[in-house]
Amino acid sequence: MPIDPVIAARLGSVTDEVPLGEALRDLTARYRTPEAKIEERAIDGPHGPIRIRLYRPLGAGRARRGLLWLHGGGWARGDLDMPEAHAVGAELAADPGVVVASVDYRLASETSRYPVPLDDVHTAWRWFTDATAELGTDPGRLALGGCSAGANLAAGAAVRARDEGDAMPSALLLVYPFLHFPVPASPDDLIADLTALPERLRFTAETVLSLTRGYVGRVSDVPAHAMPGNGVVDGLPPTSIVLSELDELRASGELFARQLKERGIPVTTMLARGMPHGHLNVPPVDEIPEIRRSIDFLAAALGR
Repeated sequence: MPIDPVIAARLGSVTDEVPLGEALRDLTARYRTPEAKIEERAIDGPHGPIRIRLYRPLGAGRARRGLLWLHGGGWARGDLDMPEAHAVGAELAADPGVVVASVDYRLASETSRYPVPLDDVHTAWRWFTDATAELGTDPGRLALGGCSAGANLAAGAAVRARDEGDAMPSALLLVYPFLHFPVPASPDDLIADLTALPERLRFTAETVLSLTRGYVGRVSDVPAHAMPGNGVVDGLPPTSIVLSELDELRASGELFARQLKERGIPVTTMLARGMPHGHLNVPPVDEIPEIRRSIDFLAAALGR
């Protein structure tokens, strides 16, 4: 399972300060975000205003599918401008014509841990389901999704919606999700390949411990809403999962898929060949076709 050669040639530039997307800047500078109507909003939340960026297809049309979308960043990083949020939102608004609401949830910090980020997402989901007339979305076709920590928050918000009797998403879209603590062990052959990656692209046991403590504030008695794979998955909607091939968190996504299947919940998975964790933080460029294939997979899950 070799890493994509275009990415491999630039791994030496990836550091804690230089993410993968920046290391590929010579390629991604040519990318042009597809046209969409973009609007900044703010809604009231339990911890203050929540910023939301809306992406709408150009032109009028019948009621459209909707997607509440959440960027990653280990709960402590990330924003609405990163490719995982902005490029993905614009791509899905342009084709297949989905109304995407990207949520600037509060990041975890010393003074803002779980459940604050999840509270923001849950509030945004309630707003999204209540705003269908205004947004022109079909109330029966509203999905919830995200990348990495954002995928965790998407699944956690779906579990909370189920437990609190809120409207449920029609689908979950989870991209290289972080859903279990501890993360299941990876096979030996994958671990051998992962040793070639820079630390920023790894999810070692120490990294997982640090991220979980940073989000939850502890690593014992972690609530199921904080790590949805540790809890009951019954009643969740059909789920589509993108897995990065070279990623310790791949094991979490694979286990979650098995858990859902065991409960009779439809699951579709896609393995992004040669991709490290976070590959959607690189905009879709011709030189790395797996990025486009991942976005196409999400578009298909939304009903292209």
